[in-house]
Amino acid sequence: MAHIEVVQMQQALPANRKVAKGLLAVFITQFVSFLFINARNIAQPEIIAEFDGIALFSWLIALPALFGAASTLLFGKLSDIYGRRSMLMLSISIFLIGLGITSTSTNMIFIIVATIFMSIGHFPIVALCFSVIGDLFVSAERAKWTGLLNLPSGIAALIGPVLGGIITESALGWRGLYWGTIPLMLIAILLVFKGIPNNVEVIKPKIDVAGTLVMILATSTLIIGFSWLGEPQKLWFGLGLLAISSAAWIAFITIENKADAPILDPQIFRNRTFMTAATAAFLSFFGMLGIMAYSPIFVQSVMNINPSISGSMLTPYATLVALLGIPAGFLLAKTKKYKWLYLIGYSIVTLAMFAIWQFTAHTPIWLYVLITSVAGLGLGVVPTINTLVAQYAVPKHLMGVAIGAIFFFQMIGIAVAPAILGLAQNSASDLESGLKLIFLVGAITMTIALLLITTIPEISMDTNKLE
Repeated sequence: MAHIEVVQMQQALPANRKVAKGLLAVFITQFVSFLFINARNIAQPEIIAEFDGIALFSWLIALPALFGAASTLLFGKLSDIYGRRSMLMLSISIFLIGLGITSTSTNMIFIIVATIFMSIGHFPIVALCFSVIGDLFVSAERAKWTGLLNLPSGIAALIGPVLGGIITESALGWRGLYWGTIPLMLIAILLVFKGIPNNVEVIKPKIDVAGTLVMILATSTLIIGFSWLGEPQKLWFGLGLLAISSAAWIAFITIENKADAPILDPQIFRNRTFMTAATAAFLSFFGMLGIMAYSPIFVQSVMNINPSISGSMLTPYATLVALLGIPAGFLLAKTKKYKWLYLIGYSIVTLAMFAIWQFTAHTPIWLYVLITSVAGLGLGVVPTINTLVAQYAVPKHLMGVAIGAIFFFQMIGIAVAPAILGLAQNSASDLESGLKLIFLVGAITMTIALLLITTIPEISMDTNKLE
């Protein structure tokens, strides 16, 4: 009997070591990815100032998010076929090249194009990291480890904004953030190669090229159409593009229903739980983007606070958004229920966004920190729940597609939101009024998301029926 136990322990050690290596690779990759995001958010006002690019700022967010959303969906599908390791290494490689190109930008058009290329690799990284967690652990362990994956994000959120402000104000300038990220990402790609097993399918299904192209057409015309609605001379062109977008979305769904290997499996569209969570996630990014992208502009340009202090003001929010996923994961693992946590999270953010709408040039720093921190309390639980709903709502063989799809809907929110928020901002007479309109739109969309999430069905998270 003792001999059997010793053999079992010896067999478990290599497996445990393999899991540990995989976790290290995922945690470091996640950390570097989020460190760059949090630092860059603080540097963006300086980029806009250098290139006099406030008129094109929404495009700097929307277009990279569009292509990043498409690549996230595509890489999620390909990771189910060719393995997580291969696709994660490809994503990091594209990101690395993009960092170098973007750092050489000389004008706003250049940086938008370079950021688009960089985002094709950058955006899928987080979704692929969550997919790796799904591969490494059985159903019962996923909630806890999915929550713990927020730990590196939390550490990055804690130091990223301040680091971004310090580097931006140094002799290196905002370009130093891009060059500094490259060696960190090289370490990450080495760990991915060494630590993550590359499980691949024996049969390679066809890639859904037609579906991918039509989806890009549908999304791009949607974004440009909304952005042109605010310009009288382009109003009818904008309406025409929105009509094309509607037709393209219908064509996309038709193509996916007939495709041998759809990039977005039709089962996703027919899953009410998944679609409710995905739509609410899409709407929530109007509020999240208002805080992460536009409130630093409000702080630096309206409240006249320098980038270093601005970065520290947003640190509590960013840290809470990242770290609250950890207790959320453990709570979900214990209760096996998620709707109650959804309702609490969306309610808190909705109230906070209405408070942010009341900010003025004379708002005290402590009040800004308090209100955005409250918003972080609500938003912090949502990504973990979304990721778990994506895993449990569909069969396991669709896990990569599902996680890619939930991130796709979120990134469509990042892509579409700037066009609509920019439309609101441009309708105002001055910068402060325009930013306040952005915060109001964010509050309204969060209200809609809250009402929608009240209808989400509750599914069992106890076991995965198709583990």
